[in-house]
Amino acid sequence: MDVVIIKYNAGNIYSVVHALNRLGVSPIVTDNKETISRADCVLFPGQGEASKTMEYLRNNQMDILIRQLKQPVLGICIGMQLLCSHSEEGNTPCLGMFDVPVQRFCPVRHEDKIPHMGWNTISHLQSPLFEGLSEDAYVYFVHSYYVPVNPYSIAVTDYVHPFSAAIRKNNFYAVQFHPEKSGKTGEHILRNFLNLAAQQ
Repeated sequence: MDVVIIKYNAGNIYSVVHALNRLGVSPIVTDNKETISRADCVLFPGQGEASKTMEYLRNNQMDILIRQLKQPVLGICIGMQLLCSHSEEGNTPCLGMFDVPVQRFCPVRHEDKIPHMGWNTISHLQSPLFEGLSEDAYVYFVHSYYVPVNPYSIAVTDYVHPFSAAIRKNNFYAVQFHPEKSGKTGEHILRNFLNLAAQQ
């Protein structure tokens, strides 16, 4: 199975490579449009700033390519946010695969630190992506912006208020947390995603 990670101007891509290596998978990290289009599944991870990242994707016509992908796609962290319609970070129009906005956390209490960083639970699990996981499994987050709970939500986390830990529409899956930094739970989720791709 050909597993591709989209190469673009976002950090943290190679920690996803190492996580897949631990599962016995050797992904291809590339910005070659033909290779990405032919892949059995595509991962769109990263950490970065929304406006600069979207500018890079548009300048390289990667935005058009991503919208046209038909195989299973997994967005991770900024990858999830860029799949949405608009981000408050830099007032940025995004890819629009999910018609929901990305908003900035506004602290309510003194103890609400932004960014939301560290381990937290996921609940309301509603997808084969989480098959075999119990409610309130712990995963690792680092983010200052979030996707509100919406009809595409397939997992929810509570920090300041409930937000979407994961969303899905058709072949597009996305998680706000970092499965590559989430220990056995994260490995389990990545394995489930690969299994979903193998069943296509």
